[in-house]
Amino acid sequence: MSERIRVLVVDDSALMRKLIPQILQQDDGIEVVGTAIDGNFALRKVEELKPQVVTLDLEMPGLSGLEVLKKIRRIRGVQVIIVSSHSTEGAAITLKALALGAFDFVEKPSDVSSRMPEIARELIAKIRAAASSKGVPALPRPQKKTEKAPLDQVESPTNIVGIGVSTGGPNLLEYVLSRLSRDFPGTIVVVQHMPEGFTEMFARRLDESCSIRVKEARSGDLLLAGRALICPGNRHIRVKRLPLGNVAVLSDEPHVNGHRPSVDVLFRSLAQDFGAQGTAVLMTGMGEDGAAGMGLVKSAGGLTIAQTEESCVVYGMPKAAIERGFATRVLGLDAIVNALQALCGRQNRQEAVKATAAANSGTVPK
Repeated sequence: MSERIRVLVVDDSALMRKLIPQILQQDDGIEVVGTAIDGNFALRKVEELKPQVVTLDLEMPGLSGLEVLKKIRRIRGVQVIIVSSHSTEGAAITLKALALGAFDFVEKPSDVSSRMPEIARELIAKIRAAASSKGVPALPRPQKKTEKAPLDQVESPTNIVGIGVSTGGPNLLEYVLSRLSRDFPGTIVVVQHMPEGFTEMFARRLDESCSIRVKEARSGDLLLAGRALICPGNRHIRVKRLPLGNVAVLSDEPHVNGHRPSVDVLFRSLAQDFGAQGTAVLMTGMGEDGAAGMGLVKSAGGLTIAQTEESCVVYGMPKAAIERGFATRVLGLDAIVNALQALCGRQNRQEAVKATAAANSGTVPK
């Protein structure tokens, strides 16, 4: 029998210190080695008990959860999963924690919550992923960029880029989007697996650090050059070609691959409505969401890009697409930026389409 994953539970709520270990007892591969009532106690327990994963409440008296996270991040081999309140304040501090290198977050459970089984499955899956991950890389933080291209100069995009990303994604996605030029001529539509209530604030944070415009998507939003749309939590997003302008469309249809939003829903619409004018990108994340949809984009003549294993926090979604032969390029973060910038450039568009068609019919270039 393999060694069990050692977990420390940190929360100032007695209920949470009882409830979270009860959830984790459902998995024989996880052992709760201790609990801690506050930040200072937590740091002593980390040194003493050597956990692989810490579940951390951010809103605690005394030493704040963010300060605890900063100190734990200096300890090699310990990953932190935030157990977050669903309030607006909770969303804001959780996004700060992700920027500081927290592995991921889950919604704070309740013993009467109808979502308890779903939250339990999510927490267990993320603990397992965290224990086997090398963690979130310390990427350089972009400077705030508030100057955008004037709206009266915005043109129709040369290419529609769909990006699917999940666990470990917020920092990596920000790194990619913040390096695109102010005059980036494509449109980007993002499915980041993130709950309702978090995506609007996440989009605002991205907009502050990016030269392109970033906003949470609404149904009917135009697909404009130099704009990125972030799918709202708990909604699906599609891209649709219309005579008066291409738009994003949101829906509340059932979960796909266990997710809403689902990357496959976005990629399927990208293939159907935009064909060779579409690009599908799969970045870090657990599971297989987006792999099948990427295959449809490839078959329709679009470019398909999967992130390299070395640059992923969790090599799940890209791996699923690569193993099925659906990724025409396998690239690291900087190479993804360069590929998107080159692909969407108006002068290079024709050459890029030809190269993509050749790649789709041959071997996968690295």
